[in-house]
Amino acid sequence: QVQLVESGGRWVQIGGSLRLACAVTGRTFSEHSTGWFRQAPGKEREFVAGISWEGDNVYLSDSVKHRFTISRDNAKNTVFLQMNSLRPEDTAVYYCAADVARTEVVTTTSWSYDYWGQGTQVTVSS
Repeated sequence: QVQLVESGGRWVQIGGSLRLACAVTGRTFSEHSTGWFRQAPGKEREFVAGISWEGDNVYLSDSVKHRFTISRDNAKNTVFLQMNSLRPEDTAVYYCAADVARTEVVTTTSWSYDYWGQGTQVTVSS
């Protein structure tokens, strides 16, 4: 059984940094693109960042561009989301997801993704 497990979420002060990790465990599947999404209370899930299998195609939403970066280590089956200059509006549950139909492109629509993690809470406040 394939599982995506997020880690690294916690409370952090405004302006602080966090690095989230998404590990694929269990029976690993073939090459895939990976995305990070987030959902704040009372809001819809939104795309944050995505990365192709080789890591040469990266896309970040306008709200996190210049503050967040996404990277991956395929040898460790892990994708990272480095979050800097965090703001209260970044508070949300962060989910990673795998798109097994695509390897070289990144999509921003949640329904394109086949496997999801359980989420990790990020809280930003003073």
